[in-house]
Amino acid sequence: MTATSVRPEVTDEVDLQRRPGRWIGHWAPEDPVFWRSAGRGVARRNLIWSIFAEHIGFSVWLLWSIVVVRLGDTGWQLTTSQALWLTAVPSGVGALLRLPYTFAVPLFGGRNWTVISALLLIVPCAGLAWAVENPQIGFVPLVLIAATAGFGGGNFASSMANISFFYPEREKGWALGLNAAGGNIGVAVVQFVVPQVIVIGGGLALARAGLMYIPLAVIAAVCAFLWMDNLAEAKADVRPVWSSLRHRDTWIMSLLYIGTFGSFIGYSAAFPTLLNSVFGRPDIALAWAFLGAAVGSVCRPFGGRLSDSVGGARVTVGSFVLMAVGAYAALWSVDNRSLGVFFVAFMVLFVATGIGNGSTYRMISRIFQVKGEDLGGSPETMLAMRRQAAGALGIISSVGALGGFLVPICYAWARSTYGGIQPALRFYLGFFLLLLVVTWAAYLRPGARMARARV
Repeated sequence: MTATSVRPEVTDEVDLQRRPGRWIGHWAPEDPVFWRSAGRGVARRNLIWSIFAEHIGFSVWLLWSIVVVRLGDTGWQLTTSQALWLTAVPSGVGALLRLPYTFAVPLFGGRNWTVISALLLIVPCAGLAWAVENPQIGFVPLVLIAATAGFGGGNFASSMANISFFYPEREKGWALGLNAAGGNIGVAVVQFVVPQVIVIGGGLALARAGLMYIPLAVIAAVCAFLWMDNLAEAKADVRPVWSSLRHRDTWIMSLLYIGTFGSFIGYSAAFPTLLNSVFGRPDIALAWAFLGAAVGSVCRPFGGRLSDSVGGARVTVGSFVLMAVGAYAALWSVDNRSLGVFFVAFMVLFVATGIGNGSTYRMISRIFQVKGEDLGGSPETMLAMRRQAAGALGIISSVGALGGFLVPICYAWARSTYGGIQPALRFYLGFFLLLLVVTWAAYLRPGARMARARV
């Protein structure tokens, strides 16, 4: 018999003030007694199912990144620029949806919105399954259908904002890193699994790429309905979200997140197409492109854990240094037509973006904690700052995710204007160096308040 079968749930030892609809009225994760006796188990359960739902969301979001490589085999004739636009538009829509998805958590409840957002994924999956088999509809309708995959991108903001309420400050870096990594790894999974599924039994059935995720979206919704909770602390009050807009740090961190997560999702979307268009290797794109998103996703929670120990700003600076190195190596590889160096350079970029994703998200919650301490540190003040931090997470993730739209578009512009992607890589190199300087000036400069607090 298991331990849970011979004793009641530890939540029975603490009054969580449960209400109908799986609402929890009392939640105090910063209280060590509460956390040990009740909080940790409930938080872990919600984290597990949040990860699963977000994983499916991310997979649907990036479905087109790998499907576009095989569209030519089903009658579609797309240029490289059109293919990159097809991967960029879902990223852009997902970025725009992240802000309303953040508002959805306090309005509907984290558990309730997870159910709704999972069911919305049926729309892009069914649309893809129909569109890929009907090339006569034309490019514009195809892009509009691909845009609905942005529903999956919005899931990230609501999931992260929700989980941020469940965990105490000292464990948020690791928890948010795991939650994000579980979602991010969906990019690698879809880029690995889809090429196998669409050719099962011989021939090519590209519609399966969408159809296979419909039952998974339903399962995610059912699991969230049965086993997740709503927190009354994340009440229906959008004022903290608006309040977070007044902080300079919200906008600085948005810029940094463009460089970390925006690069991760943008490179993930564009990498298969670049391998195919720059080096003419669709076989490599279909077989190995998933490794980039995989290593980036795996590195994300370690970026959060390392930031818990040494400070997120230090880790973020290190990630931008590594990104600059990767961008320079990728530029060299294109000039010298070296596929091997190109692939390794992008692996370096993915590792760096993964680490930076974890460290920047850890910085956000720590920044607002310091702001609360500076305002007196009362329980009411700290609760208000936690709510503002949750709002800032949604805003920053929305702005940062725009990088997922801009990266493929920048490659498409460079390719169509100059005949190669080198100008885009030069821009990224300079951009990463700029973000390194911004991070140091705002959070590591000697004498700065946030530097003394080891943000």
